[in-house]
Amino acid sequence: MMNPITPPSAFNGLDLLSCAVVLVDAELHIRHLNPAAENLFSVSLRHVVGRPLASLVGHPQELASALDNALKNNWSYTGHNLNIALRRNEANDPFHADCTVTPVEAGNSRLLLEFRPIDQQLKAAREEQLAQQQQVSRELVRNLAHEIKNPLGGIRGSAQLLERELSSAPLREYTQVIIKEADRLQDLMQRLLSSHRAMQAAQVNIHEILERVRRLIHAEFHDIRVQRDYDTSLPDITGDREQLIQAILNIARNAAQAISGNQKVPTSPGEIIFRTRAARHVTLVKRHYRLALELQVIDNGPGIPEAIRDRIFYPLVSGRENGSGLGLTLAQSFVQQHGGTIEVSSRPGNTCFSICLPLNPERPATSNVSATGTET
Repeated sequence: MMNPITPPSAFNGLDLLSCAVVLVDAELHIRHLNPAAENLFSVSLRHVVGRPLASLVGHPQELASALDNALKNNWSYTGHNLNIALRRNEANDPFHADCTVTPVEAGNSRLLLEFRPIDQQLKAAREEQLAQQQQVSRELVRNLAHEIKNPLGGIRGSAQLLERELSSAPLREYTQVIIKEADRLQDLMQRLLSSHRAMQAAQVNIHEILERVRRLIHAEFHDIRVQRDYDTSLPDITGDREQLIQAILNIARNAAQAISGNQKVPTSPGEIIFRTRAARHVTLVKRHYRLALELQVIDNGPGIPEAIRDRIFYPLVSGRENGSGLGLTLAQSFVQQHGGTIEVSSRPGNTCFSICLPLNPERPATSNVSATGTET
């Protein structure tokens, strides 16, 4: 009878490693996983030992070729930035990893595989590329706003002078149209330029800000429930209160408008959830923080159209017919000024905007108790 597990003493060194290590035999059956691998794949050694490696990592073509060469030719193989879709839970959620294959002779084991997840590196690279693209787009729009702002003032002034000279009421109505449209465009230009306003930093409580936004949403959209799921142990953060209110309000108002526009035929009641949690050991804008604030704004609306999902934070991109396309752009700009990040995931019935902000290192949270409340 085949011994399912090689004597533990052979793997004492491997079990101390921080990288995920998997040992397989000549038939590519799993012989051992170190604790790091158990954590990475969310499995227990006792449950997978003796099972085919494919049951753990699937069938990536690059890895299959490397394993075959390593067994036949005794070659080592290292896949740098190799995208491997690994199965680590019942939902088969994929993630990416680098993999090194090394021939060994340790009991029944023939190959040693090291897995190093690279999701964080890929995410950081995508965020940096996206930030560069958005910065170029914002600079272009701001330059355009500067060029348009002054001529608009001249158009509005000329329309006012013309209105004084006209005796016909119908003709004066046309000048009023010009004046109102000029005012609307000037307001639009001002909003495009307002994200450069210097941040007025102070100690602020994120839950007080959320309560302010909740009241504003409730006053404007009476039929939408706003639920609260707060971790009240979170400490204050350093930030600009008005900028944070505006950023969260823009997100929540977009959600409420999407829900309202989707409820021509009443179905389930519209709902927005404000959720706060502590996030540990996160990287924000290339800086590592031991503790950060994670704020989620979740709604049960129709979701963001797939065609604009990747461009939702770009200026003048909107999923609504009459939307200005500036609310989320300003929200992202304000969050970035606070050294944070903002992300979105969306599908019909569930859209989640996640904001992550650094917490003050000198004022750590003193309690791990979460408080949950609901308000309609």
